[in-house]
Amino acid sequence: MIIQVIDNGSGIDETDEIFDAFVTSKKSGLGIGLALSRSIAEAHGGRLLAENNPGGGATFCLTLPLGSKNQIPTVA
Repeated sequence: MIIQVIDNGSGIDETDEIFDAFVTSKKSGLGIGLALSRSIAEAHGGRLLAENNPGGGATFCLTLPLGSKNQIPTVA
């Protein structure tokens, strides 16, 4: 599964560094949100990426596998 969030803002200054812990552009931010989000995605076999769009803004892309042999069955 792929989920993309696309905006038309000013873009991202450092696309490689925004996923590092304690990196933030906000005065009151802790800088752990994107680092934690990427860790959760990777723990589930997925990826979380960000890139700047050619015409401005940025795209965040979350990919997750749809299922696996080790998936826990759900009760209907």
